Amino acid sequence: MGVVAYFTAEIGLWSELHTYSGGLGVLAGDHVKSAADDGLPLVGVTLLYRKGYGRQHLDQNGIQTETYRDLDPAKHLQDTEIDISLPLDGRELKARVWKAEIIGTGGSEVPVYFLDTFHPENSEEHLNLGLTLYGGDDWHRIRQEYLLGVGGVRLLDKLGYDVDGLHLNEGHCTFALLEMLKKGWTRQQLAKRVLFTTHTPVPAGHDRFEWGDVEEVLGELLPEDAKQLVKDAGDPEEGRRISMSHLAVALSGPVNAVSNLNAWVASSMFADHHIAPITNGVHHITWTSPSMAKLFDEHLPGWKEDPTKLAHAGRLPSDGLMEARNHSRKILRELVKVGTGVDLDPERLTIGFARRFATYKRANLVFSDLDRLREIGSGKIQFVFSGKAHPKDEGGKALIKSIFDSAKDLEDEIPVAFLEDYSMATGLAMTGGVDIWLNNPIRPMEASGTSGMKAAMNGVPNCSILDGWWPEGCEHGVNGWAIGGADDERDDVRDTKNVHDVIANEVLPAWNEGDEKWCEMMRASIATSARFTGARMISDYRRFYDSFE
Repeated sequence: MGVVAYFTAEIGLWSELHTYSGGLGVLAGDHVKSAADDGLPLVGVTLLYRKGYGRQHLDQNGIQTETYRDLDPAKHLQDTEIDISLPLDGRELKARVWKAEIIGTGGSEVPVYFLDTFHPENSEEHLNLGLTLYGGDDWHRIRQEYLLGVGGVRLLDKLGYDVDGLHLNEGHCTFALLEMLKKGWTRQQLAKRVLFTTHTPVPAGHDRFEWGDVEEVLGELLPEDAKQLVKDAGDPEEGRRISMSHLAVALSGPVNAVSNLNAWVASSMFADHHIAPITNGVHHITWTSPSMAKLFDEHLPGWKEDPTKLAHAGRLPSDGLMEARNHSRKILRELVKVGTGVDLDPERLTIGFARRFATYKRANLVFSDLDRLREIGSGKIQFVFSGKAHPKDEGGKALIKSIFDSAKDLEDEIPVAFLEDYSMATGLAMTGGVDIWLNNPIRPMEASGTSGMKAAMNGVPNCSILDGWWPEGCEHGVNGWAIGGADDERDDVRDTKNVHDVIANEVLPAWNEGDEKWCEMMRASIATSARFTGARMISDYRRFYDSFE
């Protein structure tokens, strides 16, 4: 296999390097880490954002505001002392190149290159292209994606990489294909040497720009038949605007989605293109809590090098498992106390919910019937939430406020804590420290839901709508619980009842049965996670990489 170039608009390598917003970016980080473990000849290309995605602030009423921290790349990355230059807006756009070296368990390296527009020769408007992730208007976003795609290919040329194939993580990277055509690849070569991964299961979630705005940036790079390509790929707007994802599908070879259900949904979005299912996986070393990692080291030796050993979680002794889990639970309680002032009870069932606060994820669904929730959980359960709404998503911000309102109504009976500024570090503390992981999106809008995989790896049973990865992983009553059936039409009343019913009739009885019953569920959860690791995901992707010609 030759070198595969992996393009992504965001990437979460570690918590402090805030060049990610949510699952898409953290998945990209897990992808390159798992590729390094596997010894794959992969090279990553992304953008550097000097102010990242924004730091979330929540007042006492749950009103979200954002500030933006200055990121000094010298504290996190290596300065390659290499610049690239692109023609843009009648002048030259300059970008400095930074590098992260991701070292795998066997010593193999995957380099990730970051393009940084904070260059002294740039105009202010070009310098500002490197400020924020998913910020700005279409003018801004088109130019960011031009730098990522076209600039990324030119960087790889400058570094001397002989690229055998490209892997595009969503439509933000599509312009890389047009630069490959300019370099001399034919469309037939693109079809044999490019893999496109789609995550977003709804047409509205894909980047669309006005044709004239794109032509202004790309010029002759834009194919004359680009509009027809977009239409033929199944664009529901029939090419009225350029759909980045549909253009990518038209020019790529294989296309994959990130779970079996997601592939089925995506198949209806891209004409008659076959969408292969490659269910996401999480990097097991990154997402296992320290206390659980110590337990695995002792009883599942070699699990870091071979995470399929997690399937043998039945070997974990109950006393050691309870000790490790209680240590992780204690760390979360302390974090919650410091961050929110809420005292969590070590004897209560702690329900966790943390993810990007998009409205379809229905973060406040469990609070839709407070009387029933009190009847079920007063004195028995407690909640920990975390997650950011996009700065422009007023619906997502309203969800956060509604959780704060419910917390005030319930504070004497059911503690509810909300940890602000959700990050990779917070995610690890929560997936390691809660008792069950709640997920109740509108099916089938959850592409994969990797946070649930992280919880499972830490012995935390999932309690989830059958969406994303969970239809593939759920053994109801054994390693977690399904909420309701495989119902695709939205019905919040039905789903609220189903959430409450499963907590009252199945989760709490299992919790109250005692440590041995709960340990059985935790072991089953960990064993399930062996099928949802980055190592398994990379082995699936390798089949496509090996086919690049």
